[in-house]
Amino acid sequence: MSKTHKNILVCILSLHGLGCMIQGQVSFAQTSTPKSDIQSIEIQAGKMGQAQFDAPASINVIDASTLSGSGPQVNLTETLNQVPGVMALSRNNYAQDLQISIRGFGARAAFGLRGIRLITDGIPATTPDGQGQASTVSLTSADRIEVLTGPLAQIYGNASGGVIQSFTREASATPMFNSQLYVGSYGLLRKDVQLSQKSANIGIVADYSTFSTQGFRDNSDAQRQQLNAVITSQLQPDTKIKWIFNAFDMPLARDPLGLTSSQYANSPNISGTNALLDGTRKTVSQQQYGVVADQRIDAQTSIQAKLYSGTRDNLQYQANSSATPSVAINSTWVGLGRHFSGFGLQAKSRQTFSQEIQTQWVIGSEFDRSAELRQGGPTYAGQIKPGLTRSELNQSSNQDFFAQANTHFGESWSLTTGARYSEITLENADYFLTDGDGSGRVKYKALSPILGLTWHANETLNLYVQEGKGFETPALSEVAYSLSAGNIKGSFNPNLLASHSRHFEIGSKWRVSTHQLFNASLFQIKSDDEIIAQLSKAGQTVYGNAGKTLREGIELTHKLAWNEQLASSLSLSAMRANYVNAFNSINSSGQNLLIQPGNQLPGIAQRQLFASMVWQTAKDTSIKPNIGTQIQLDLLARSGIWANDTNADYASGYAIFNLKLRHALNAGKFENMLYLGVDNLANKKTIGSVIVNQASNQFFEPGMNRNYTLGMQVKHPL
Repeated sequence: MSKTHKNILVCILSLHGLGCMIQGQVSFAQTSTPKSDIQSIEIQAGKMGQAQFDAPASINVIDASTLSGSGPQVNLTETLNQVPGVMALSRNNYAQDLQISIRGFGARAAFGLRGIRLITDGIPATTPDGQGQASTVSLTSADRIEVLTGPLAQIYGNASGGVIQSFTREASATPMFNSQLYVGSYGLLRKDVQLSQKSANIGIVADYSTFSTQGFRDNSDAQRQQLNAVITSQLQPDTKIKWIFNAFDMPLARDPLGLTSSQYANSPNISGTNALLDGTRKTVSQQQYGVVADQRIDAQTSIQAKLYSGTRDNLQYQANSSATPSVAINSTWVGLGRHFSGFGLQAKSRQTFSQEIQTQWVIGSEFDRSAELRQGGPTYAGQIKPGLTRSELNQSSNQDFFAQANTHFGESWSLTTGARYSEITLENADYFLTDGDGSGRVKYKALSPILGLTWHANETLNLYVQEGKGFETPALSEVAYSLSAGNIKGSFNPNLLASHSRHFEIGSKWRVSTHQLFNASLFQIKSDDEIIAQLSKAGQTVYGNAGKTLREGIELTHKLAWNEQLASSLSLSAMRANYVNAFNSINSSGQNLLIQPGNQLPGIAQRQLFASMVWQTAKDTSIKPNIGTQIQLDLLARSGIWANDTNADYASGYAIFNLKLRHALNAGKFENMLYLGVDNLANKKTIGSVIVNQASNQFFEPGMNRNYTLGMQVKHPL
C-alpha cells in the first residue's frame, strides 16, 4: 500500500471516530427505521441477492421516494450525483444523452454511455461492445436504482467500470392510478400516467410519460415519450414469470453542439459552430421486449431464465466543422437500424456444510448480440441529399459464463469469490466499396476473477477488502476507422486492444445508531492499454491505446436523522486519475502531440461533494405519505475538469445550490403532492459537461442558469 493510501486509511479511521459527516435521504428523515430493517435491505451484490449492509462492496440504493421527490424524473442526473464515485453530468443536450462516469470509467464518451453497464429489470440495456443510453430508463415507474462500484462489478463482464440497475415497482394490491404534471423554465413540460393493479396471480404496472422542452440554448429543443409495462404472473407458488415491454420514442432532439472557450465566455446560450445552418438534430425510436422466468426447485435451489429482443432506429444530422459561413453548407447524416437480442440462464442455491459454514452460490451463462445497419451520406442545409457515402453492417456479440459464491464462516467472516469468462466479437461487413473494403473482425477473450473478504466485527460494523480484474473492449464506433499515413481511413481497425484493469478496494460500513450510518471506501485501479482518441477530424475519430493509467481515491458517505423532522446528508469523492506512460496523439491539423506521464485523464473531476438538508413539518412518521411540508436544500460542488489529454483546456469547478419544496396532503382517497424546485439558486455560470478531445476545440456544454420547476402528483385507488 502506498504512502498516500496509508494516509487516507488513517483519515477513514479518524472520521469513524468523529461520526460528524452527514448523508441522508428524505425517506431516512421520515422514519426511524430499526437497525435490523436497514441492515437487511436486499440488493444485487453481483449476481446474487444479499443484504446491503453485509455486501463486500460499495453499493448504493436510490429508493422510490427519493426518485419521485427529486422533481420531473426526466434524467438520472436528478439523483445519481448523490452517489459517491458517480459523476453524472448533464449536457442539457437531449441529442447526445447524459455523460455518466463511475470512478472515471465512461468519461471519454462523446455520446451515450461507455465503460459502465446499464440493466433494467434484469435485461441488459448495454450492447455487448459496451454502448448504452441512459435516457431509456423509466424513472417515473422505478421502485429503486442500485449503483454498484468497485471490483464486484467486474462479475458483469465487459465494460463494467460500474453497474447501474433499475427495477420497476411491484403492482399494488388494489388498483391504483397515478398521474404527474410538471412545468418549468424554457418550456419544460412533463406528463405521466401510471396504472398499477394486482388481480389473483397477475400483476401489472403500466407507465406512459411524455417530455418536451424548448431548451435554454439555441437549437436545443426536444420531444420524447416513453412506455414502460411490466406484467408479473405467479403461475404456481414456485413459478413466476415477468413480462417486460419498453418503448422509447424521440421524434426530435436538436443538437446545440459544444462551444469553444471563447464562445462560452461570450454567450453560453448560443449553439455551436454551424449547428443552425446544418440543422443538427437526432431522432430515436426504440422498442424492447423481455421475459424473465423464475422456477424454485426446492427450499434452497432456484433457476432463472431470461430472453429479450428489441430494435433501435437512429438518425443524426451532423455539422460541418469549417468556420461559420453566412449561407448554408454541405454536411453529413448518419443513420442506424439496430436489432439486439439475448438470453441467459442461471441457477443459484444455498448449502449448509456445518453449523459454522454456509454457502450461497450462483452459476450461469449469458449470450447477447447486436447487429446494426449503419449508413451515411451528404446533407445540405439540414436536409438529406441523394447518394450514400457509407453503408455497412456492424455486429457485436458476447458468450459469457460466470460463477459466484458467498461463504459465511460463523458470524464473523464471509468470503466472496467469483469469476466470469467472456468472449466478445466485433465485426463489420462493408457494403460501400467505392473507397475500398473496410470489412474486418476481431475477437477479445478475458477472465474476470473477484475475491473479497468481510469481517463482521459486530452488528453495527463491517470491514471488507476486495480485489478483481476487469476489461473493456472498444465500442463498434471506436473500431470504425483506422489510421493510414497520418490520415483517417474508413476501415475496420482490428489492432485496437481491449483495456484491462485491476481493481482493489478496502472499505467499512458502520451503523452508528438507528438514526446514523457512515460508510467509507478506499480504492485503487490500475489499467493497461487505456482506450483514447488518437485523431479526430471532420466528425471521424481514430482510437488507440495509451498504455497504463492509475485511478485511486476515497469515497465517504454518512446519513443522520437529527430528529423526527430534520435530516442532513453528505457524500464525498476524491480521486486522482492519471496517465502513467507518455504516448503520442495527433490533432486535427496533423501535428503530433506528446501526452506527458502524469497528465490527468480528461472528463473527470478530482473532487465532488453532495450535501443535503431536509426539514419537514410532520412528526408522525406512521402516516404515509406524510401530511405536511418538506424543505430540502442541496449543494453540489465539483472541482475543475480537463477537456483533453494534453491538459490544455479546462472547465472550471463550481458549487451550486438547489432548493426543493414539497407539500403532501390527503383529500379523501386522493394522495397529493405539490412540488416547487429551483435549481442553481444563486444563478452561477457553469459548464455542465465537456466533450472530451473534441476535434474543433468545442469542448464545453454550458450548465443551465437559475431555473424553476412546478409540479403536482396525484395518486388514488380505482
